[in-house]
Amino acid sequence: MEIAGYIASIFVGISLGLIGGGGSILVVPILIYLFDVELVMATAYSLFVVGSSSLIGAYTNYRKDLVDLKTAVIFGLPAVVAVFLTRKFLLPFIPEQIANIAGFDITKDIALLLLFAVVMIVASVLMIKKPKQEEQLEVEQEFNYPLILVEGVFVGVLTGLIGAGGGFIIIPALVLLSKLPMKKAVGTSLMIIAAKSLIGFLGDVSNYSIDWLFLLSIAGLAVIGIFIGTKLSNYIPGKKLKPAFGWFVLAMGIYIIAKELFL
Repeated sequence: MEIAGYIASIFVGISLGLIGGGGSILVVPILIYLFDVELVMATAYSLFVVGSSSLIGAYTNYRKDLVDLKTAVIFGLPAVVAVFLTRKFLLPFIPEQIANIAGFDITKDIALLLLFAVVMIVASVLMIKKPKQEEQLEVEQEFNYPLILVEGVFVGVLTGLIGAGGGFIIIPALVLLSKLPMKKAVGTSLMIIAAKSLIGFLGDVSNYSIDWLFLLSIAGLAVIGIFIGTKLSNYIPGKKLKPAFGWFVLAMGIYIIAKELFL
């Protein structure tokens, strides 16, 4: 199973390189089901892997002038604060035994896994859904600060709880709330995800004992996969692969719900 886990880590990177996102949402299931990592630790490791991968993607987009630093700071600041506080204080505060419903124990791990599965299903639907082809006109950039604050805190808390980047929420928000063109929204989103994921991971360093050799090996394999995926993207159109990957993520989300509730 561990060999399968290492191979899957490469494919996470390949998917990121091919379709520009989505692959990081598989890191937590890989760590839990293939490496038998405990859930909270898996979300911590996922933050590091997602943050490292996104940082490379952000740097690549920055070189192409597809990252708006001002927008990244305005959107990223509330998310960074929220994810750090969530990892440092909120997550350890959640009790191991949350509730008992009709004899079924709702534990902390089960609740977080179900939340993660719901996020996977929402993300998969957005990947499967065919985007509307709309001509984007250059408009003067403006910021809806109250909504940006709310969105940043929401994404930060979500990332802190389940270890996913939340790009499927951030990118539409950047387009709608700051009037960024789509390509620039993708690059800016990667910068925000990198910052909040890596800083959120810092909130775990003092709380948990980190297996750095294992973590760096997983992150390294994902990074290798990114370079492979980027090369393959010259020959394989990512837009055609995205719906297929979305169906796979949907199946994984449904499997997690079924396994935790019924199996």
